[in-house]
Amino acid sequence: MFKIKIIALGKFKEQAYKALEAEYLKRLSPFAKIKIVEIPEIGYGKNEDLEKIKLQEAEKIIKQLPQDGVVILLEEKGTLRGSKDFSNFLQRIGGLGKEVVFVLGSGIGLHQSLKQYSNYTVSLSPLTFPHNMARVVLEEQLYRACTILSGKEYHK
Repeated sequence: MFKIKIIALGKFKEQAYKALEAEYLKRLSPFAKIKIVEIPEIGYGKNEDLEKIKLQEAEKIIKQLPQDGVVILLEEKGTLRGSKDFSNFLQRIGGLGKEVVFVLGSGIGLHQSLKQYSNYTVSLSPLTFPHNMARVVLEEQLYRACTILSGKEYHK
């Protein structure tokens, strides 16, 4: 069974995202222990220094990172993987016996300083998603990866 932590900036405001997350967490329960850590986003205006805000958010994220986990940043320029490759990746890193930690940024992205704490960067798609949708897409892909690894019919 995988041990997975998802660190996400921001909370779901829309009921649809909450319902989708609940469904995928339920589906994932036979395969993985999932912990969701929601960190409040820092509000910003038009003329704000976005790098400064991303750094402040990064400082909050760093406090949630385990000492010996495998940290994966989700970002636009990360490695693209198909579903089967992603499942093999998850099996390989999850098989190390360490907590697998996925980090999702806010709508302005992640600060570069987080790279020194990460083991991998992953992109969910060349398309751009709202960060709340990216969280649900990650959960669906985790479920898909687990079903691929267990030989279930979901992926076919």
